[in-house]
Amino acid sequence: MSPYAAGRRCVHRSVATGVPLAVLAALVVASPAVGAPSGDARVTGSATLGDIPLGTFSNGLLPGTVADDRGVDLGGIGSDIYPAGRKGEFWTVTDRGPNGQIKVDGVKRRTFPVPGFDPAIVKIRVSGDAVKVLDAIPITTGSGKPVTGLPNQRARDEAPYSYDATTPLSYDPNGLDTEGIVRSKDGGFWLVDEYGPSLVHVSARGKVLARYVPKGLNLTGAGYPVIEALPAVLLHRKINRGFEGLAQLPGGDLVLAVQSPLSLPDTDAGEESLTARLLRFSPKKRAVTAEYAYRFDAVGVVDPGEDDPSELKISSVVAVGRDELLVEERTDKAARLQVVKLSRGADILGDKWDDSTTSPSLEQLEDPAAAGVPVLRKRLVVDLGKVKGIPGKIEGVARVDRDTLALINDNDFGMTDGTGAFDAQGRLVDSGIETTVTYVRLPHGI
Repeated sequence: MSPYAAGRRCVHRSVATGVPLAVLAALVVASPAVGAPSGDARVTGSATLGDIPLGTFSNGLLPGTVADDRGVDLGGIGSDIYPAGRKGEFWTVTDRGPNGQIKVDGVKRRTFPVPGFDPAIVKIRVSGDAVKVLDAIPITTGSGKPVTGLPNQRARDEAPYSYDATTPLSYDPNGLDTEGIVRSKDGGFWLVDEYGPSLVHVSARGKVLARYVPKGLNLTGAGYPVIEALPAVLLHRKINRGFEGLAQLPGGDLVLAVQSPLSLPDTDAGEESLTARLLRFSPKKRAVTAEYAYRFDAVGVVDPGEDDPSELKISSVVAVGRDELLVEERTDKAARLQVVKLSRGADILGDKWDDSTTSPSLEQLEDPAAAGVPVLRKRLVVDLGKVKGIPGKIEGVARVDRDTLALINDNDFGMTDGTGAFDAQGRLVDSGIETTVTYVRLPHGI
């Protein structure tokens, strides 16, 4: 019996690679985590992904990519979740892979303990209280090489270091920090990325067909087409807070959510701001067709006890109507789901707010509506912080039916920050946080 298969075998083969997925189907049956009703919404089921060695997973897709996984298991697939068509089945996507921060001489360094890890699209099935891996598709360049999850550009992105923050690693213009995912009618995928920030079109086999980035990014050396089609103002995205959410509207348009307010005119303004941006992108026109201002609630409303507005993020957006969107605004501990309508009158694309020299900037306005900005109107659907049984750091939301949502958390591959993340032998000291899919029943539907 395989030491990581928990007594079960999977003979399914990846559609993309033909690799037997026995190595991907390790399962752990978790104890039920069904919460009692809290308010009106309630948890109706929960399932957990078992331990799959990251090296086994990665090398099963692209042989030889990971020489040493340092004891890290597959995780991070909670970056987003999208219905796959059959009951209980979903598409998910990893982020850039295991990473953390360690202070050296008082300065934080970004670590990549498994630099050979390649972001992947992972198809899962919720079966009872276990999450099963059905398929996995590596994200590659046009020639089939791994894109990796390493940062792209010196000075713009954080410098990458080894697991102990002592050895600098190379930048990679192909690298993607993938987040949101939707599937197109042709079987391919659209993803969003935090580095550019960028919108990434991927084939059904995982090859990057095009990466749409802000005008003026000047990313060179990538092994796939890089198209400067997004507003230049996005160059002011906060580090590690690029695009996080992605939705596909019924008509085919995509909605991209910037995770946090832009750093306009500077970092301090972005840290204090409560105004983030959503973009509407037409795959047919290959262009942004609208932009919207989204206003966070006060951080203490989203997460009682928290007083730092920079902890607020948009992590998931889901289409719930022709021009209606479910938006998750959260901290790492709490989240609230709001519905907004993307009306034509709320479009600010091309306005002065897209000019980085405008003063005050959109992000600096204490009351954007009073300044004439058509901020999207919100309607609270559910405060997940008041629902018993919801894990922390929910990054993916999927609509199962009118009354039910599937939530998935990002477990960060079991990593923590600081020098204690790895033991003296360089093996992971796992956080114990698992990837979990949680079903939530809403009393009034969406």
